[in-house]
Amino acid sequence: MPTDIEIARQATLIPITEVAKNAGVPDEALIPYGKYKAKVDTATLPTTSNGKLILVTAVNPTPAGEGKTTTSVGLSDALHRIGKKTMLCLREPSLGPCFGVKGGGAGGGKSQVMPMDEINLHFTGDFHAITSAHNLLSAMIDNHIYWGNSLDIDLRRVTWRRVLDMNDRALRQIVGPLGGVSNGFPRETGFDITVASEIMAILCLASDLDDLQKRLGDIIIGYRRDRTPVFCRDVKADPAMTVLLKDAILPNLVQTLENRPAFLHGGPFANIAHGCNSVIATKTALRMADYVVTEAGFGADLGAEKFMDIKCRLAGLKPDAIVLVATVRALKMNGGVAKADLTKGENVDAVRAGSVNLKRHIENVKKFGITPTIAINHFYLDTDAEIAVIQEMAKEFGADAVICKHWAEGGAGAEELAQIVATKADAGAPDFDQLYPSSMPLADKITTVATEIYRAENVAIPTAVRKQLKQWEEMGYGEFPVCMAKTQYSFSTDPTQLGAPTGHEIAIREVRLSAGAGFVVAIAGDIMTMPGLPKVPSAEGIYLDENGQIEGLF
Repeated sequence: MPTDIEIARQATLIPITEVAKNAGVPDEALIPYGKYKAKVDTATLPTTSNGKLILVTAVNPTPAGEGKTTTSVGLSDALHRIGKKTMLCLREPSLGPCFGVKGGGAGGGKSQVMPMDEINLHFTGDFHAITSAHNLLSAMIDNHIYWGNSLDIDLRRVTWRRVLDMNDRALRQIVGPLGGVSNGFPRETGFDITVASEIMAILCLASDLDDLQKRLGDIIIGYRRDRTPVFCRDVKADPAMTVLLKDAILPNLVQTLENRPAFLHGGPFANIAHGCNSVIATKTALRMADYVVTEAGFGADLGAEKFMDIKCRLAGLKPDAIVLVATVRALKMNGGVAKADLTKGENVDAVRAGSVNLKRHIENVKKFGITPTIAINHFYLDTDAEIAVIQEMAKEFGADAVICKHWAEGGAGAEELAQIVATKADAGAPDFDQLYPSSMPLADKITTVATEIYRAENVAIPTAVRKQLKQWEEMGYGEFPVCMAKTQYSFSTDPTQLGAPTGHEIAIREVRLSAGAGFVVAIAGDIMTMPGLPKVPSAEGIYLDENGQIEGLF
């Protein structure tokens, strides 16, 4: 089988103007960025929303991921193949994983979005705009302090850092500005990766430019000595930041390998933020198509929970059907097989043992009032016996399980999944509900997610954290949902506790207020907001060949 980029290079693409026409985007709404990608001015599109929303999530993943994006693309193409007008909504890839270990975020095999190389690299410049807007605010904070600090910002309590869309562990914690009086006042600070920026989360939750600027202004950048908050609007940065983001807020239109329309827009971290594509793209797609396929980052314990408790709550959305991606290799790993041994032959017993992870996710999704459909993302090393175990266990747990071969066959390999999911989406989800009400106290929301989704026996919230949460409630933030930040590899905070651990403790070490985005982040365990590169990063295998073509992207 050719590599992803070789498959992409062999594809026959159609002009983005034709993709837009087929999707119902009028000429006046299309802003081309070259021949095969464009921005869409949503103001000129229909206002009535009739589409059915389909969420794709997954079991706890291996480090390489289990193919949520690939499955989302394959399902979208398959829905088109069975005669359903469908729109795909995905996040944009970050450069960090592209050059790190996981690779790009454009799907794989014959279920990709195109142009794959441009999408995985600079695309339409959205991430650069977010990086610039974020760092403009950083510069204006330090500039305000340099010119007298009339807001009385406590240098020890500046919470706003800087960002870069690249994995670079050396920047996690730094001291600056150094170099004497002319450079400002030294203080401890650091960098996060761009996808962890609150501005990324804001862009993906904003309804329009006015809402975007309001949310930017609501960002808390630090505190005074009396512990009162200082907002972005206090340093007068929000109007200029909005200018930098005026194009980035518009959804990006591209196509799948089968020339079907797809919105790729935004890419918030699925740990420190909510891990979903933009509300603007999703709502626009629901006005344009009968079915909208979207995904949420990491496993269902993080991605699906946040999709429903944060994105759906804040945007007034609800899913009509949910697909839960499972793979033989992920269940093997959750059944005790070491990562290095996942490709070493058939292991039915490990798949069966690891199916406790699948069961836990099915049970959790059902708590929102929806029974998921299991998409078994097929890999060429999978055996019939291993696949049969997943189907058997899924049936035992009360869910349909479908073998999907979209990676090798494109949309044709996911038609059975499409038929089942379309039928479920048509029926809707009349019993859908969030896990907790907005009126619940913040500490209780954290406890609810930790006990109901992670199945923790004990939730340790230190007195200082409870005091902070209470203070935020008194400031008017008590209605906010909570955004849990923990490892994606386990239901616990220990990435080595695979399967479906019980009896563990979820210890909340700190909380952060994302006042502009509209949620409270609760951090449990060791979560990095600036990843590092692995010992052998993917960047070592990415190069231009003698014809000037990119090789090594995947």
